[in-house]
Amino acid sequence: MGMERSFGRDLSGGLENGLILMEASASGVAFPTFQYSPENVQGPGCDVDPTEVTRPGCSCRTQSCLPDSCPCLCFGQAYTSEGRLVEQREEEASLGYSQPVFECNVLCECSEACQSRLVQNGVRVRLGVFCTQDRGWGVLALEAIPRGCFVCEYAGEVIGFQEARKRQLSQTAEDMNYIIAVQEHGGGQQPSRTFVDPAAVGNVGRFLNHSCQPNLVMVPVRVHSLVPRLALFASRDIEAGEELTFDYAGGHVTSTQTRSPRLGPQTEPGAPQRKACHCGAPNCTGVLPLDLSVLH
Repeated sequence: MGMERSFGRDLSGGLENGLILMEASASGVAFPTFQYSPENVQGPGCDVDPTEVTRPGCSCRTQSCLPDSCPCLCFGQAYTSEGRLVEQREEEASLGYSQPVFECNVLCECSEACQSRLVQNGVRVRLGVFCTQDRGWGVLALEAIPRGCFVCEYAGEVIGFQEARKRQLSQTAEDMNYIIAVQEHGGGQQPSRTFVDPAAVGNVGRFLNHSCQPNLVMVPVRVHSLVPRLALFASRDIEAGEELTFDYAGGHVTSTQTRSPRLGPQTEPGAPQRKACHCGAPNCTGVLPLDLSVLH
């Protein structure tokens, strides 16, 4: 399917290391207007600039850091030497539980080739944004992607609770919704919440569709800041031409449990509206996930 399509310009305008190509034959279809950003940006109600370096660096003067001696790896190594997500981390993420993932950052003394630097290096695979038959825009893998490989972030404006609630409540059933709410539980503390909205400022992740049987899994990763980057990894081997999808219902993040639902629209408080799911998976629920509890 995907390899019969023709793709033209780079959607990222060179901001990504990998090519994000637009389907050339979809020129007659309305394309959303937004500012491309490969990383999260600070939005209304967000007290911390996600681009600001707030984490300390390690003093490992080595080619690649080791879990026994590097403070960045106090929760263990998340990536293999081939640059894949460790299978245990992937399985935990799919079940809704995982250890936190921290990468070495710009202040670290280890080399740029350190095994603990992955998501920060951006998209490295060729992706294509295409027009689906009944689900708007979507994303294709333009090359084979092995299981555990980092694909892209779900990047956008990091906004505060009140702003997320305001945007969500203003949406109608016809509006496209992009807000993801990541709720992290750990150590008996109050859950932390991160809201990411790529509607106005975002990356290729904003075009990923939902599937009840996805081939990507979302893992929050912290690099230079404590604000998580919502990284998407291949949960199985993906063939060239396959559409890339993740589960909008989430079911993830650190230490104990995390939920990362993509919030749904409602025309008025207390009257949620469900949209039909057209993913075509054998286990399809028939409706897109709708989780408003994070906003209450």
